[in-house]
Amino acid sequence: MANEKILVVDDDPNICELLRLYLEKEGFDVTIENDGISALNIFPKLQPDLVLLDIMLPSLDGWQVCREMRKTSQTPIIMLTAKGETFDKVLGLELGADDYITKPFDTKEVVARIKAVLRRTHSPASSSSSIKEVSYDNLSINLTNYELKVSGLVVDTPPKELELIYHLASNPNRVYTRDQLLDEVWGFEYFGDSRTIDVHVKRLREKLEGVSDKWELKTVWGVGYKFETK
Repeated sequence: MANEKILVVDDDPNICELLRLYLEKEGFDVTIENDGISALNIFPKLQPDLVLLDIMLPSLDGWQVCREMRKTSQTPIIMLTAKGETFDKVLGLELGADDYITKPFDTKEVVARIKAVLRRTHSPASSSSSIKEVSYDNLSINLTNYELKVSGLVVDTPPKELELIYHLASNPNRVYTRDQLLDEVWGFEYFGDSRTIDVHVKRLREKLEGVSDKWELKTVWGVGYKFETK
């Protein structure tokens, strides 16, 4: 996983240098930008493997930067926020962020989160014999190349949404609590709250609603969610 490119976007020079120090020590190639416009300008040229994106930025805030990046790329984005409100976290996830870290943070946690996200989104697809794919009526979920097809058409889907629907669809009719999904899909490195799951399910339903009457992404009230086949 060494030499992967990380774009750090934060207007605090102390935080930037601290992140650079720790990430370069782990073998990452680090580029730093201090405002939103500069980040968007360098993003297509740099083509980073992951973006660490602060919310409170000059010129363009992190929400706007995330929204613009998601128009052209599914590059993993981890939001950095000094705010701990659920609203901030939910908004970032709705805009397509893959994870979020609240300041002040432990640098070891940041490194662990980055490695976890990169493991999920850069899982080796070289062995064709172990292609991860599940298919149902008008639905195909391929986790090897991170592709969601609905009625034969590829639908742009953030990595975390795709991993969530793959996990549910791979275990049809099994009910999962929100905490189970956080643990099994996001992994032990993730320190989220259950609202995260609700946001991703809501976005998936927007893509999948009415596609087939043979399956359904269903809420089990008071418990969690399941991929129900009929």
